[in-house]
Amino acid sequence: MRLPEPRGPLSEALFRDLVSRTELSASTVEQADRLADGGAGALSDEDLQISLAVCYELHYRGFEGVSEDWEWDPALIRLRTGLERRHLAALQELVGPLATSDESVDRQLTALITADDGPSLSSFMAKQGTLAQWREYLTLRSVYHLKEGDPHTFAIPRLSGRAKAAMVEIQADEYGGGTPERMHSELFAGLMRDLDLDATYGALWNEAPAAAFASVNTMSLFGLHRRWRGAALGHMTAVEMTSSEPSRRYSAGLRRLGFDERVTVFYDEHVEADAVHEQIASVDMCGSLVAEEPDLLADVLFGAACSLAMDGVTAGHLLSAWEAGRSALRGERTLAA
Repeated sequence: MRLPEPRGPLSEALFRDLVSRTELSASTVEQADRLADGGAGALSDEDLQISLAVCYELHYRGFEGVSEDWEWDPALIRLRTGLERRHLAALQELVGPLATSDESVDRQLTALITADDGPSLSSFMAKQGTLAQWREYLTLRSVYHLKEGDPHTFAIPRLSGRAKAAMVEIQADEYGGGTPERMHSELFAGLMRDLDLDATYGALWNEAPAAAFASVNTMSLFGLHRRWRGAALGHMTAVEMTSSEPSRRYSAGLRRLGFDERVTVFYDEHVEADAVHEQIASVDMCGSLVAEEPDLLADVLFGAACSLAMDGVTAGHLLSAWEAGRSALRGERTLAA
């Protein structure tokens, strides 16, 4: 994967250092400190989000021409930490205060999801999404779905007992149960190819807006920090509890456009799998975690709330752009070679 195009002063300086230096320049550190001290708007800040995404990607697959020694470079971790603080503050402001109760964790998660009033992107795509809008949506979601499972998987070594076993049970399905072509990331890649999009890992990063990276950066932040293991599980559980019905609607939207089950298999798979995963995630995984570590209840709910809120941010970005008659992407759509 190649480094994406920079989107501002920090990413321009940072990407140059990653390719041509063995340490961060003073100007890059200065740019990072300035950006980290910024005010509102972190989740839509193109420079911040692409810089944070590149820092995290060093823990996934890395970049061509970038030394693997950068992954744990102390100065780069310090830079990333500053960006994370601003990103986390924006998440906390977005979801607001969350009340906890003595009810079971699964009931509290259900109540949180029921109260969510974010826009329904899946309903729009089912009833009126055009082929061009579908391609834009898949481009945006490719930032996550081509690595589906990986951000949450970072949390596995931080767990024990039933919570750990439950998470492994769910993730085994995400990775196709040992069959490479059944991995959810590969099913999504197939869907992209069916709609004439380049499904190469990271190929569409330059077109995806900040909202796409803010969503995945949230998952990476939770997964890579033991401090946020509860939030990682809450986030993952919200995904499992809220994706079955939307996946059914997404599948219906593709069928409305004339595609058959060979194309809709990614969403059809989630209709079945996530309906099963819901109870495992909310009761066995989160319930067991909170039973073992009660102090993590608030973090579990925070992670779930972040998942719901970021879905709302993504949907809002797409729908507002389309309502205004413009593209939701940053550049022209890239077609498969």
